[in-house]
Order: sequence, then structure tokens, then C-alpha cells
Amino acid sequence: MQVNAAMTRDVRVANPNHSIRDAAVMMADLDAGVLPVGENDKLVGMITDRDITVRAVARGKGPDTRISDVMSAEVKYCFEDDDVDDVMTNLGNIQVRRLPVLNRDKRLVGILSLGDLAVSMADGSAGPALAEISRPGGAHSQT
Repeated sequence: MQVNAAMTRDVRVANPNHSIRDAAVMMADLDAGVLPVGENDKLVGMITDRDITVRAVARGKGPDTRISDVMSAEVKYCFEDDDVDDVMTNLGNIQVRRLPVLNRDKRLVGILSLGDLAVSMADGSAGPALAEISRPGGAHSQT
């Protein structure tokens, strides 16, 4: 199965100069915990609800803090025509739960989450990826 069969297509992009309050409102509207961050038609980062909590609120930053001050600037992604099994392995290796999905022109076309994989792959094959993602530590640890 290809990523485009499992991904979420309803994606909104946050601006790095907007506030974390703006990001939180967008997340609430979408019922999502992550937003891609883009500027000048380029993906420049990702912001999660956890980024807002740990990198902003826990450090005493207010709701007007710019997204760029707390987002993850290193963007990992996959392509819409990638094989889901390969992407699941990659999610485990890099310990992330969500990836932006790009087309081959490097345009954002969706988001792939571990939840998307669990729903679309009813055989339980998302379990090993979750086990790897959930290992303590890793490059994307907030601590």
C-alpha cells in the first residue's frame, strides 16, 4: 500500500511568524496535534501540541510567542508514493509519530500519522512501529 492511501489530506499550514496561540487554535479546529510550518511555499518546520507545552508554556513563554521560537526546524517527510511498510520502519527508526507527505514536486499533500496507519492497516502491523517510536530518548525527545 502507498502512503497516499493512508494519509490525511486535510492539512493546514502555520506561518512561523504567527503566535503559538494561532497554532493552538488551528490545531483545535482540525482536532490535530501537529501542524506543518511553511514560509514562501516551503516547508520550514513542524509544530506540535507538545512543542507548545514543553518548549513554550513549561519555560514561561506566553501565547504570543512566535511559532518559529518553539517549532522543530528539522523536517522529516515521506512521499505520497512511498510504500507504507517502509515508512512505518522509518517512523520507528527516527521515533516520530507523524510525517508530512510530499508529492514528487516537493509540495505538501498530506500528513501521515501513526493513527492513520493503525486505521488503514487493520492487521495490526502498526504495532512494531509504535513500539520503536515509544522507546525512551531519541533525537526528538523534549528532555
